[in-house]
Amino acid sequence: MITIKKPGLLTTIQDLGRYGFQKYGVVVGGAMDTVAHRIANLLVGNEENAPTLEITLMGPHIEFHEDTLLSICGGDLTPSINGEAVSMWKTIYVKKGSELRFGAAKAGCRVNLGIAGGLAVPSVMGSKSTYLKAGIGGFNGGAIKQGDKISTDSISGVAQHMMGQLKKDMKNQTFVEAEWSIASELIPAFKNDQVIRVMKGRHYSHFSSSSQNAFFSSRFDVSTQSDRMGYRLKGVPLSLAQPIDMLSEAVSFGTIQVPSDGNPIILLADRQTTGGYPKIGQVAAVDLPLLAQAKPGDTIRFTEITHEEAQILLLQKERKIQLLKKAIELKLNEGE
Repeated sequence: MITIKKPGLLTTIQDLGRYGFQKYGVVVGGAMDTVAHRIANLLVGNEENAPTLEITLMGPHIEFHEDTLLSICGGDLTPSINGEAVSMWKTIYVKKGSELRFGAAKAGCRVNLGIAGGLAVPSVMGSKSTYLKAGIGGFNGGAIKQGDKISTDSISGVAQHMMGQLKKDMKNQTFVEAEWSIASELIPAFKNDQVIRVMKGRHYSHFSSSSQNAFFSSRFDVSTQSDRMGYRLKGVPLSLAQPIDMLSEAVSFGTIQVPSDGNPIILLADRQTTGGYPKIGQVAAVDLPLLAQAKPGDTIRFTEITHEEAQILLLQKERKIQLLKKAIELKLNEGE
């Protein structure tokens, strides 16, 4: 079990999303940074879809009531355990009574905290993700609050093996980090001026030539009117060459719509199921984790990529994650 001593700005329980219900108007939701979520789980011996704590900008203070494994992946929110700085993207063994805290955001804005066994919360429509606007999933359907006590599920044999190995390295510490770490190419570089690869959207050809040029040559600022549903951008207003008749149609994570005011909106994890604004672009799936780490005030630039290039990059990233899974298994076998 863990106790939330301080909740932070916005801390929710997320898995990889609630699929199969969009036809009923139920959003997918799930982790904003799916790569950080998946790796956080792998590092503590969980299945990739196990629920993690998604922490935004100002992190919580969390007390652990039993010895466990944890991992901290995503943006750098200066984590510490019992007042001592702790590494990210690593497997960490913590002793009962330890307290994890987060400080200022140095890079990115979101962390996924993986805990061995995952968080024991009910599944709603096949997912444990929190959907705040509907008040479903997660822990009582909402953001984590001060004083919340959340149980963890039984840990896997992989996690037990990891704990056994790390416990051997314990001396008088209250936590110990694994000596090995993941490949550097799996750790993204989060920037305040991020270049995001985008494919031309379904209605790109309907925009004026000046707006098409501006979309790929201008900088856009992430506005304060941004959340898990979408980022509202501020920059050069974009406009259609002439009005077009549109029906609402399906949207996805990374769809870029342009409403009548000309300021693009990038749809994110908690996006609606359909949208009626023209689509100027679609963010390549491989760059969605980078996008998820943008915060209000950050700048985004778009560069064009083809569908084929985007697919190749995504397959390459998936291969690296699968290699990480195999490497963890090999590391465990070394200790037998």
